Amino acid sequence: MKTKSDFAVLAGSTLLTEKPFVHVLKSKLQGERCDHCFERTKLSQCSGCKYVYYCGRECQKASWPIHKKECPNLRRVAPRVVPDAARLLARIIFKLQNGGDKERSFYSKTGFRMFKDLMSHYSDIKKDSKRMEHFTSLCAVLMEYIGESSLPNSAELLGIYGRMVVNGFNILDPEMVSIGTGLYIGVSIIDHSCDPTSVAVFTGTTIHIRALQSMPQMDWSKVFITYVDLLNSARERQEDLQATYYFLCQCTRCLDRNELELQKSMLCPNNKCGASVPIFQTETYGKLCSKCNEHIKPARINEYLDIIDFTQHHLQSMKDVDIAYLDVCKVCLKKQDGLVHPMNLQRIKALDTAFESAIDVGSWEDAKKLGEEVEPGYRQYYGITHPLLGILYLKLGKLNLYLQCVEAALDWLLKAQDILRITHGERHPLYRNDVMPLIAQARQELRQ
Repeated sequence: MKTKSDFAVLAGSTLLTEKPFVHVLKSKLQGERCDHCFERTKLSQCSGCKYVYYCGRECQKASWPIHKKECPNLRRVAPRVVPDAARLLARIIFKLQNGGDKERSFYSKTGFRMFKDLMSHYSDIKKDSKRMEHFTSLCAVLMEYIGESSLPNSAELLGIYGRMVVNGFNILDPEMVSIGTGLYIGVSIIDHSCDPTSVAVFTGTTIHIRALQSMPQMDWSKVFITYVDLLNSARERQEDLQATYYFLCQCTRCLDRNELELQKSMLCPNNKCGASVPIFQTETYGKLCSKCNEHIKPARINEYLDIIDFTQHHLQSMKDVDIAYLDVCKVCLKKQDGLVHPMNLQRIKALDTAFESAIDVGSWEDAKKLGEEVEPGYRQYYGITHPLLGILYLKLGKLNLYLQCVEAALDWLLKAQDILRITHGERHPLYRNDVMPLIAQARQELRQ
């Protein structure tokens, strides 16, 4: 493992690099990616279980110490697919039984953590009915999958489960889309903030913690990543943190009254004003715009609240499908026009979903327009140095290049370069294989 020395670090520095203690590829991606390195390439099926696929002998050999335990079990329960969480939990059990409990993961020259150092939140989980229901269902799967004789006692198993669900990471592809789950022991030292100072990115299954801002010295108490989606309201983030990690965030952003109000703001009805007017669910009476003193009638507030509910309902329903419905998003956005402020979170989420949907269905002009419209919201809520903002710029660069808007394409791509150089680094495949060739292509086309 590589770590950063205890002296001043610059934005874009790699603070920590770590391979997973255990990891699993999403079951729906089996046959598309290597089960060990997650590379998307030509694959060969495991001749034993005929479930997992590898890109070559090297990955198959590296995976064998754990896969040799699961291989006959996967074959025995086939054609049923073992849930990802059950497969990850089984892999942790196999790893611990094979000496993994002695494994040290260093986060500095002398500092390290072991599996037992991870917080299990045993008492919290015992009181959490949803988590206990999930644990019970996983136990039933494991009994059939690996057999009762391979399982630790119930108290020990609950402790292992707790360490898995509280400390697990979504492993992301270069565009920050989840492709699997992993447990990283050393990285678990890093706390959460909704105003992070670092970011986690991946090459394959290897995690890299990279500094988003310069620091006078390496101090792990000042290094924060975000555990939750920053495109959620402060209340939603707090609920997520409490439900998943059993704590509440007290960062400056969660306490910023101005941002809290902006997230739930309607547009001032005075066309010459354009100010944001914060409206909460309990407010169905008239208000005054703080900028121009325009009176906002109760009927308009009720209309705003109805449209916000309509948008939330449809965005939630689209979470369960792989491809969002562009037409539904357009209906939401049309209803919001002239009523919902451009920085309202529900508008940003609708734009974001519509943008991705337009790309999915190949509606390039729509995607270009929607991407440009969602960009200010990304800057507001993700921050000016965030990988998702950089990836948005990259996508807009590609769209403009395809649509022959070469000058605009180069502008977006250079913005992507500035961010992704910090968040991913110049050696990352996304930067090296996507950003730089596209910049070169755009410059070449401008010269012609």
